[in-house]
Amino acid sequence: MITNPISLKGCFPPIPTPFDANGNVDHDHLAENLQKWQQTPLSGSVVLGSNGEAALLKAEEKRAIWKTAGEVIAPDHLFIAGTGCDATGETVELTEAAARFGAHAAMVVTPHYYKARMDHRALVSHYTDIAERSPIPIILYNVPAFTGIDLSAETIIELAGHSNIIGLKESSGNVVKMGEVVFQSGHGFQVLAGSGGFLLPALSVGAVGGVMALAAVAPKALAGIIEDFEKGELAQARETQLRLISANAAVTSRFGIPGLKAALDRIGLYGGPVRPPLRPLDPDQEGMLDSILREAGILDG
Repeated sequence: MITNPISLKGCFPPIPTPFDANGNVDHDHLAENLQKWQQTPLSGSVVLGSNGEAALLKAEEKRAIWKTAGEVIAPDHLFIAGTGCDATGETVELTEAAARFGAHAAMVVTPHYYKARMDHRALVSHYTDIAERSPIPIILYNVPAFTGIDLSAETIIELAGHSNIIGLKESSGNVVKMGEVVFQSGHGFQVLAGSGGFLLPALSVGAVGGVMALAAVAPKALAGIIEDFEKGELAQARETQLRLISANAAVTSRFGIPGLKAALDRIGLYGGPVRPPLRPLDPDQEGMLDSILREAGILDG
C-alpha cells in the first residue's frame, strides 16, 4: 500500500489558459479566475492539462503560468501541474520547474507521437524514470481520444506500485477498467474520473473524485454529486449526473476548448480567445451552447 499524504478527493478543473486579444497569456485574468474558483467547492486546480492548451504553449510560457498559479492558489487547495511531454527528459525538467513554483503534484499524459512503440515496457520505463526523478508525486493521465494511446489496466497497476505514483486521471470512460485498477492497486492509489459525464459511475467503483472540464463552469453541481454519493443519496446524485451529461459534452467532445471558454465568458469568468489553430465558436454553435447550459441549470433564463 502506498503511504500518500496528498488526497486527490474532490473536483478539480483542468483550467483553460486565458489569452489576450494579441494571443499572449493573460496572467491577470488567470489569477482572477483562480481566485474565483477557490470560492467554490473545488479541491484544487490542474494547471496546463489538455484544456489548458498545453500542446500549443512554449516551455517558457508554461513556466510563467505555473509561477502565477503558485502565487495565487491557496495553501488549502491542491495545485496540480500538467507536465507531460513526449520526451522523458523534458517531462522531468518541466516537472522540476512546476515543483519550484509550488505545484503539489504533476499530472503526466502518455507520450504518444511514436505510438506504435509505446507498449507496456516503454510506458512503464517512461513513468518510472519520471517518478524516480520527480520531487513531487506523479498522477498518470490517460486520454486516448487525444493521444491514441490507452493505458492498460496491467500497465497502470504495475505503475501504481511505485511510491511516487499516486493516482490516475482516466478519461476513456472505461469504468470497468477503473474498478479493476481500484481493486488491484490497493487503497493508496487514487483514481479520478477524467470527465464530468461519468463522475457518478466512476465513484461507484471506487474513484475519489474527478479532473473534469465541466468543473470549471459547474463546480457546485459536480461537488454535489460527490457529497450526495457519500451520504447515500443516490437518487439525487443520479438526477444531477443525468442533468449534466449534455453540458459536459458541450464543453468537451462537442465544442471542445472553444466551447469551454465561451461557457466561462457566460458565467462571469474569463474565457477569451483560443490559440490557433483552434477556432472560436460560430454564432450557431454559440446559440446551441447557451441552450444546453440553460437546460443544465448552469445559465439562468
